[in-house]
Amino acid sequence: MSLDLLVLAPHPDDAELGCGGLLARAAREGLATGVLDLTRGEMGTKGTPTERAAEAAEAARILGLAWRGNLGLPDGGIADTKAQRLALARVLRELRPRVLIAPHAEDRHPDHVAAHALAKSAVHFAGLKQAPLEGAPHKVHRLFFYPGNYPVRPELLVDVSAYIEVWEAAVRAYRSQFEGEAASETVGPAGVEARRAMRRYWGNFVGVRYAEALTSALPLLGTPW
Repeated sequence: MSLDLLVLAPHPDDAELGCGGLLARAAREGLATGVLDLTRGEMGTKGTPTERAAEAAEAARILGLAWRGNLGLPDGGIADTKAQRLALARVLRELRPRVLIAPHAEDRHPDHVAAHALAKSAVHFAGLKQAPLEGAPHKVHRLFFYPGNYPVRPELLVDVSAYIEVWEAAVRAYRSQFEGEAASETVGPAGVEARRAMRRYWGNFVGVRYAEALTSALPLLGTPW
């Protein structure tokens, strides 16, 4: 398989919260999109890994993903170690994504911070001919980062106005996380509404109703894809 765009999520629901609108737009524009959940979310206060897996599958259907998988790393134990680095690099060689989007470095959750470092290391190792990995080396064309719980200064804003309802439906597919008291524990009292409002805030700067923010270590030209 060769993906146009792959998003790394420390836990099931992080990809949807961070850039679900972008995923929905890319899929509907004909791109092969995917999400790799790094853990099963077994440390979450609400919901079980089995429930989260079913919710992730439903969210994938709503977003129109071509592929979704789980690396099976320990929830609360993501780290830029050799073993985890090679495990992720192996998947990158298998899926050969042209664009990779990973969590931003600044976040309150240690797994999100660690996933940022792990992504950068794995991208490097996936492209090394001498790395102890199966498959041909693969170099990701572009690497972007999506925000989590802390504010960022974006280098790119992506118009997701036409897909905001799809985004919200995908997020709400995680019923164990975003219904009842679980919502306030997961993303604050305003829950999904606050994340939607943030997209409205970003959209205001570029003259659209809703936008999602990405950062990049390199200068940008055009869309992520």
